[in-house]
Amino acid sequence: MAHSFFEIGAMVEATSADHGLRGTLFPATIIARLCRSNKFVVEYKYLQANDEPLREKVDTALLRPLPPPGHDYGFDFGDEVDAFFSGGWWEGVITEAVEGSTYWVYFRFAQQQFPFQPSELRHHREWVNGTWLPPRAASIKIRGNSGVARMKRFSKGTPVEVSNDEDGFQGAWFAATIVKALGQDKYLIQYKSLRTEDDADFLREEVDIQHLRPTPPEVVVVYNYNLNEEVDAFYNDGWWEGVIIKVLKGSRYKVYFQGTKDEDEFQHPALRPRQNWIDETWVMAFQV
Repeated sequence: MAHSFFEIGAMVEATSADHGLRGTLFPATIIARLCRSNKFVVEYKYLQANDEPLREKVDTALLRPLPPPGHDYGFDFGDEVDAFFSGGWWEGVITEAVEGSTYWVYFRFAQQQFPFQPSELRHHREWVNGTWLPPRAASIKIRGNSGVARMKRFSKGTPVEVSNDEDGFQGAWFAATIVKALGQDKYLIQYKSLRTEDDADFLREEVDIQHLRPTPPEVVVVYNYNLNEEVDAFYNDGWWEGVIIKVLKGSRYKVYFQGTKDEDEFQHPALRPRQNWIDETWVMAFQV
């Protein structure tokens, strides 16, 4: 595959092994291939070092050809797009259009949205086994300008998972049960593993709907997880979103947590494949 698409002089896009830059693609040109290696030397089109175009050794797995050009600047609410800034294309979702000329794009990695002009956007495409595929058939529905995902209302007794924006808890999901609705978009929940300070009972808490999601379906994994695979790791009574950064012997893995910048080792049973709750549908974290 590399010989077919990645010849010397070919225009490509390179993603980064830096977990803080996941979902980013930087335009570059292949200038050399390293002998007896799956790495290429690329020269970036917009990134510089010491006032010269930045050159870097990049593994084949982090390269893809340039996507097919778009034919217009028409984007709709919910479209998956790439937005250009800081020398690269960043994957996001259209959440709002202002008078048809400015688009607000929500970035999952930053959990924020920013405005872009049509010329700074393109429809997102995935490069899979030598074929360009359209975006996943899923979108994030945003209500008005609030940035709050629309989700169906939960009934009493529904098992859910709860997230928390407090420092030290980013990327963690804790199992809970709906106790009752507290008006529009608020619920009283009871955790299944977190207890009160006196350890007398399971903790109850008021939670906004944007911090709730149904319990993901169970996925039994009989294969070994791969390097850079997105997973959830069971740790400190919850499931924490992470990435495999090292595959160890004995079905053990080192996992990096972007939310807290920590890393730790886990046995295979303590991990589950990452699933995202998008548009009231469970979607497996996309892997190439």
